[in-house]
Order: sequence, then structure tokens, then C-alpha cells
Amino acid sequence: MRLAIVMPAYNAGRTLAAVIQRLPTALPDSLDGIYIVNDGSSDDTGTVAEYLAARQRFIRVIHLERNRGYGGAVKCGLSAALDDGAEVIACLHADGQYAPESLPALLEARRRLQLDILQGSRLAGGGALSGGMPLYKYLAGRVLVVLENHILGLGLSDYHSGYLLYSRRALRRIPYRRLSDGFEFDLEMIASARARGLAVGEWPIPTRYADEVSYLNPLAYGLRVLGVLWRYRKGRYHAC
Repeated sequence: MRLAIVMPAYNAGRTLAAVIQRLPTALPDSLDGIYIVNDGSSDDTGTVAEYLAARQRFIRVIHLERNRGYGGAVKCGLSAALDDGAEVIACLHADGQYAPESLPALLEARRRLQLDILQGSRLAGGGALSGGMPLYKYLAGRVLVVLENHILGLGLSDYHSGYLLYSRRALRRIPYRRLSDGFEFDLEMIASARARGLAVGEWPIPTRYADEVSYLNPLAYGLRVLGVLWRYRKGRYHAC
């Protein structure tokens, strides 16, 4: 299995190196490449990424001249990893909110469950609030999940974690380059997979909210989630 990690990074100079250092030592045997996508950052993210790449041969840096948004950065990383022959691609954020240490368990769960897309769930383990998730995010997320399960019919506990694993087959069948450049990109990938009959599931991950900077507007994001669900009901992700 050729594994790649795609890491969108926007103004993540303060946290990027620590996330890379936390990757489990068991990964390099199967790890083909880490694709750090510097999404037009205005801090030293690019410099830190190049420093890391100079010291670890499997780190590759993609510099975007302007900020393309979360989805835009992920799409660039996915395309680069696919072009290099990756068979499984994990998306891991550069701010440290999602635990790199969980990656081996997620890889094994995806393999054992034979999933095309696996999402790490902060709610499945029951530790979201104790991990620092703000109460308003927890409650809003629960409401959205009820609606998402009703429309998508997947029975997941969390659709809004950015910790996702993709099979090569899923990325070949989903026209991901046509999807949003915003934070709703992840949900659009799940909706597109569901529309194509691909296997989607989840696995528990720890929740960690600390002092990372969030660039997500909760209200705008919630409205975009509703937009994804409306487009799914209209068959847009079946046809795209």
C-alpha cells in the first residue's frame, strides 16, 4: 500500500513542525510522501515547510501563490499524490487539532472495513466535550448530523471532522476538482461518494481544542452544509 498524507497549511508556521514530528515512527515503512500545501500563507509557513522538506526526503511542498481556501488546497494535494501513484491518501490538518498518532488505527480500520472513504469521528468515542469542543459547536453539530443522516442515509456520528482517508478508487470516481474550495469540500466528498455507491464509514478519534486559530465562520459553514444537502437531494452530486 502506497500511503500519502496531504496537509493543507494556512498560516500554520507555529504548529506545522510539531505535527510532522508527532507522526508515528511506524509510518515511514509504508509512507510514500507528505504533501504540505502552503495555501498562500502570510506567515512563515512556507519557510518552515521547506526546512522540514530539506531534512526528510518524503516531504514535498506545494506553494500556492494566493489563498485558494481549504478545499482548494486539499484538491491540489490530492492531485499531486494521485499523480505520484498513492493508493491511500490521508488528509491531516497542520494546526494539530487532529492527532497524527491516530493514523495507524484509521488506516487499519479503513482496510478492515473495506471503505473508500473513512472519516475520523470526534463524537463516536464520546469525548468531544471533554476534549474541549465548545458546547455551541457540539450542539449545532448534533443537529446537523440528524439532518445529514436523514438525507444521506449513512448513520455517521460526525460529518464535520477534517480527518479523512481516501482510497485511490474513490478519488478516481469522484470529480473532486469540480467541488467547492471552501470548508464544505469534505462533506461534498462524502455526498459524492454516497451518490456513487462507494463505501463510507467512520472511526473514533480523540478531540482536541486548544489555542489553534480557526478560519471557519460557523454560521456561514452551517449554511453551506445545508446547501450541500439541498444539492444532494436535487441529484447534483450524482451528475457532477
